[in-house]
Amino acid sequence: MSYNQLDTNKTYLITGAAGFIGYFLSKKLLAEGCTVIGIDNINDYYDVKLKHTRLKQLEPYEKFIFLKVDISDKEALTNIFKEYMPNMVVNLAAQAGVRYSIENPDVYMQSNVIGFYNILEACRHYPVDHLIYASSSSVYGANKKVPFEESDFVDHPVSLYAATKKSNELMAHTYSHLYNVPATGLRFFTVYGPMGRPDMAYFGFANKYFANEPIKIFNNGDFERDLYRDFTYIDDIVEGIERLLPNPSVGENDAPHKVFNIGNNNPEKLMVFIETLEKCLSNALGREVLFEKVFEPIKPGDVPATYASTELLQNAVEFKPETSIEEGLQKFADWYVEYYIKK
Repeated sequence: MSYNQLDTNKTYLITGAAGFIGYFLSKKLLAEGCTVIGIDNINDYYDVKLKHTRLKQLEPYEKFIFLKVDISDKEALTNIFKEYMPNMVVNLAAQAGVRYSIENPDVYMQSNVIGFYNILEACRHYPVDHLIYASSSSVYGANKKVPFEESDFVDHPVSLYAATKKSNELMAHTYSHLYNVPATGLRFFTVYGPMGRPDMAYFGFANKYFANEPIKIFNNGDFERDLYRDFTYIDDIVEGIERLLPNPSVGENDAPHKVFNIGNNNPEKLMVFIETLEKCLSNALGREVLFEKVFEPIKPGDVPATYASTELLQNAVEFKPETSIEEGLQKFADWYVEYYIKK
């Protein structure tokens, strides 16, 4: 089996470049000599200082151009495509978070639906070699069959966030079919790591500990039927995207569009993950860390298990994420203590 290598002479447009995945992908491509156009609206969904810290680390690269633009601004986005004529587009700009979509649905429609429509329109009028876009494991809803396979039925989302991601897959397929836009959707499974999103549970647990507050665990305190999550380390996500970029799918189901799971294929109990984080923070600090725990009912929109089948991705680009939670969480803990505690 063979696949194409990344072409460093092409121009890569990355939306959400100040975000977690967008930053690490931009950094990897820039380090390899690619030209990267980074777009981000720097919204305040979480601490903007972290977004500025990420951007600051990208500034030294000569081939990095940053533009503060919201993808829901169609005219501004179209002008960027017109001026820079990107060869590859990775759309990671989206309003994230399952629980926040229950409280604030408007921003999800604006960013995830209208914004993505604008991306598709731009790729239609200024043709690109490949569009990769972020979907989510949340599209599987409350599916009980595990591991989740890309061919599974995904018409029963349990959050608006999941519904917007499913709609992205449908929209991308339509644009691939009608306008021959080569597109690939990636269903991410709980991405974590240093410089990650503060709204994610593992980051919040660390914040609570250092604020001397208990952590809330939404599993009813039922250790036998604990929540399972397929935690995927950031470097594995970036590696998968980089391998897929020069390898768009060809004319599948009458459209050059395909969807892949990108997960660790090794789900962990939530409590095991929490205990591992305690150990990793203990190592980083040189003293024992134990969280004070409060157990609460499962939240609306949460699913009992996420578990990725990664065979399709492995067959396409010979890659399977393999970073263990022990290794990944230690890197997060070391960064967290350095960034927040030892300053």
